Amino acid sequence: MSLTQPGLRIKTDFERVDPALVERARKIPVAVIGDVAKRLQCFSAGFVQYGGRKKFVGPALTVKVRPGDNLMLHKAIDLAQPGDVLVIDAGGALNTATFGAMMSSYAVTRGIAAFVLDGAIRDVEEISHLDFGVVARGATPNGPFKTGPGEIGYPISCGGISVPPGDLIAADMDGVLVVPRADAASLMAQAEDVAALELTWEKAIAAGTWPRGWVDEALQKL
Repeated sequence: MSLTQPGLRIKTDFERVDPALVERARKIPVAVIGDVAKRLQCFSAGFVQYGGRKKFVGPALTVKVRPGDNLMLHKAIDLAQPGDVLVIDAGGALNTATFGAMMSSYAVTRGIAAFVLDGAIRDVEEISHLDFGVVARGATPNGPFKTGPGEIGYPISCGGISVPPGDLIAADMDGVLVVPRADAASLMAQAEDVAALELTWEKAIAAGTWPRGWVDEALQKL
């Protein structure tokens, strides 16, 4: 589907990240992925985990809404594919909620993995009990309007990071990041190597054998 007119753009024929890479990312801490991505792909601090599902991954379906309006988010839920993470640019507005429990519950029935919102939500208590990822800037009881305009399936900015549709989104209690689709295979391979190395370090710490000589070596280089 493709629709373009002033204040209304919808594109659904973009390529999503390989599902096999999504499954590989599911097993890796977000901090590790962020490290191998050179600390450049993580959303800014200040986002809050509200949903019952704290770790999620999936391809980005991008949505841009006018602050205080959710008409295009309703349409995006209907267009989403199972496993998608809806990444929503609401301009960071915190005085009006973009969505609440009803839209989140409907998204669950559609097989959507999560909502990541640069804005505010409401119905926090109900959302906390859903097996669904919800990350947002804050919460307010003020409800949204449904008049548009907006965009679906075009690059947006969220958390200070550019998010093109189809890129890999990964989130856990540390935060949210985006992995460019073109780089996902190489970054997942690097992240798996680092995760394996960190596992050996954890075992060494437990055994009291974690090498510490590198600390003094680093200090001597100063």
